[in-house]
Parts: sequence; structure tokens; C-alpha cells
Amino acid sequence: MTGITSTRLSDGRELIYFDDAGTSTSRAGHLTTDHRGLPPRGEPGEVRFDALTDEWVAVAAHRQARTHLPPADQCPICPTTPGNASEIPAAEYDVVVFENRFPSLGPALGPVPEHAAWGTKGPAYGRCEVVSFTPEHTGSFSGLGAERSRTVIEAWSQRTAALSAMEGIKQVFPFENRGADIGVTLHHPHGQIYAYPYVTPRAGVLGAAARKYYDATDGRDTLTGSLLRAEREDGSRMVMEGTHFSAYVPFAARWPLEIHLVPHRRVPDLAALGGEEKDELAQVYLDLLKRVDALYPTPTPYISAWHQAPLDDVLRPAGYLHLQLTSPRRAADKLKYLAGSEAAMGAFINDTTPESVAERLRSVAVPPSSTPVAAMAATPEGASA
Repeated sequence: MTGITSTRLSDGRELIYFDDAGTSTSRAGHLTTDHRGLPPRGEPGEVRFDALTDEWVAVAAHRQARTHLPPADQCPICPTTPGNASEIPAAEYDVVVFENRFPSLGPALGPVPEHAAWGTKGPAYGRCEVVSFTPEHTGSFSGLGAERSRTVIEAWSQRTAALSAMEGIKQVFPFENRGADIGVTLHHPHGQIYAYPYVTPRAGVLGAAARKYYDATDGRDTLTGSLLRAEREDGSRMVMEGTHFSAYVPFAARWPLEIHLVPHRRVPDLAALGGEEKDELAQVYLDLLKRVDALYPTPTPYISAWHQAPLDDVLRPAGYLHLQLTSPRRAADKLKYLAGSEAAMGAFINDTTPESVAERLRSVAVPPSSTPVAAMAATPEGASA
């Protein structure tokens, strides 16, 4: 069992240690106090309603002062040392989750205003958390061992359940921005979790499509489940197939590199996964990231986004957990930039074919550490190889 220990930083923010399974020492009896004496936390920013699109926009001007690509000896999520009093007041750790010091949402909780129209604004309620995957300053998620990957998944699961139970929260979104080309502000391997007080625009679009399909089948089927079956039957875009999870490049991929990782069982979120599913996910996810990194001579920038069912009575019954991993990298030395068609109209034009990307991902050599999963990535029956 993963060890979970909660404490508080000097400004009152929650910090939670997630220790790898099998850790012999109880962290609860060895907590170190944060002695930085940070000032009290400020009030939330604000959300403003965009009447033109029927969407909420967060305004977080206070984030202009946040840390940006500090040198290694000043990293805020490395373990604390005599020369660097970091956000993590410990000499060692496995995985840590803590409230962001410069949040886009929160720290206060509550609902967005009702009956919104032009001019409607309110506090940016919600919660933003940082997830540090490792105490090591360099490296990436793909370099973690299976045990550490499993600990991160347990952290995502536990935080999804805890945040979903908080006042006013409508959507919980774990994600990782990886690479300077994506715009990361810290080199240390980490991700984030946003708990929104509203259903985000993208989740709303996906949720509406899922609910439409769900209703058309009288609740007997889900859209994501039907797409998974179709991709597995076709085979040409499959990347890997496991006992509990499969990964594929979607038929209508928008990005030069886009992979969906989907559980075979319909669950609304990470918190609903069983132990065996989490065990397999820990290895499958590592294998997928290793394949993405093996495509080019240098590490691939990506956004790893967990789509979880919104906490909405209409959308949640049709929701289906899945990961969408995307990268703007279209060649070893080229990136795709969102220009007029994509940025202004949302009409994507892909520079690669999903079938060729899937074939490359299947065929790349991955490090031996992922051998137990690599065997699942053989060309599926019916695939073009």
C-alpha cells in the first residue's frame, strides 16, 4: 500500500507525501516543519463570463510573479537543503502533492455565479495542485520505475477523489506539461491537478457528444467505449493492447502526435480504477512515454491530459476516463504552431497520418525496463505494418 501523509506548509497550504509501497518507515513520525515563514495566502483571482462563447475565463494576474525556470540549486520542488529551503521541507521523498503557491484557481472554494451574462464575474474558486514525480531534478516520467509510476497513479487517484468532494468543484483534471516547447516553468519532472468550479469548454464539448451517444443507445453504450472497440477491430492505428488498457492513435487525430490510452472497463475517473488496473496502467503508461521519446533523437515535448467525467448530473453518466497525449512535434526539427485555421477557427489540419504515426510507435525500440508491456505492442491483427 502507498503511504499517504498530509502536513501543512508555513502559509497553510496542504502538502501530501505519497511514499512507494513497501516503505518501512512511517513518515508521520518524521515530518519536518516548513520554517520559511511565508506570508498569508492572498485572495483568489477572478473568473469572468465570456457571453460570446458561453464560457468562463480565469484572470490570474498574480501569477506573473511565479517562479520561471530557476537553476537546479534553487528549484522549488527539489528536497530542502541548507542552501535551498524549497516547497518540500524534507531531505527525501518519493512523490509529493501540494497546493500551488501561485494558483490560477483558489485557494477559496465555492460555485461560479448563476445566470451569468455579459459583465458577470466572481472569485476564481477552485484548487490547483503540483505533483512532483521524483526528488531527482533531471529526467522525466518515462525514466521512473514501475513502482514509482504506480505511486504517482495512486496520488492522482487519491487526489481525484478528495478534490471531487470539495465544495463547488465540477471537474478534476490531472495533467503534465513536458518540455520547453510546451512552456513549462520548472525543469523538475512534475505535473499538476486543476479542480475547476465549472465544466471546462473542451470537457463540455466531449461531454455533450458522449451524452448524445449514450441517450441514442438508451444508456446501453458509451461513445468512448464504442470508439475503442472500433479502433481495436480495425487495428491499423493501435499502438498497444493490454488486459485492462489499450492505446491507439485516433482516426481523426488533430495533432502530429496524438495517442489515446483507454481502460477496457468504463470508469468515470482514476479514483474508480481497481488495483489490478492501476498496476497495469503503471507499466502501460511508462511504455507509451518511452515510445514517444524514442521517435526522435531528443525528448519529445508533450501534454499528457487525463479526461475524467465532469461532476455534473447530466454529463457524468456518459463520461469515460481516458488519457489524451499530444505533441506539436511534426518532425525532428519542426513544431506545429496553431495559426489561423486552428487558433481562430478551431479547424485543425494535421501534418501526419494517424496510421503512419501508429506504425512508428509500434515499431520503435524501447528500453528493456518496459519489456513486460512491450510484448503487448506487437502489430495487432489486421493492422498495416
